[in-house]
Amino acid sequence: MILLDTHIFIWCRMKSRRLPAGIKRAVEKPGIVFVSYLSAWEIALKQSLGRLEIDESFEEGIARGGFRLLPLSLQQVARLPALPHHHRDPFDRMLICQALEEKLILATVDPRFALYGVPLVEG
Repeated sequence: MILLDTHIFIWCRMKSRRLPAGIKRAVEKPGIVFVSYLSAWEIALKQSLGRLEIDESFEEGIARGGFRLLPLSLQQVARLPALPHHHRDPFDRMLICQALEEKLILATVDPRFALYGVPLVEG
């Protein structure tokens, strides 16, 4: 089971050429691919600041991609205080906590994620 980093979800929605072939293949394989509620929050924040424009709603992107939503649990949040500060972005730090807690493979191109020992999709 895979959890998409927010930028990977955006690239999938926009059919971006920046999406690495290995991640694209992993996402297209039969299986469960999650997108976190945190990504909805991050996307909405970027849209409100005028830093991101996407034509479809978050819900449409989830449905069109065949993805599942991953809610945020208290157990996932409880991992955060012990997480080393290799990464400063709060959304990415919580995605790492979710992946670790739920034993998910993270799809990202951010090399700092590897510092946490979380399994990553090969790009």
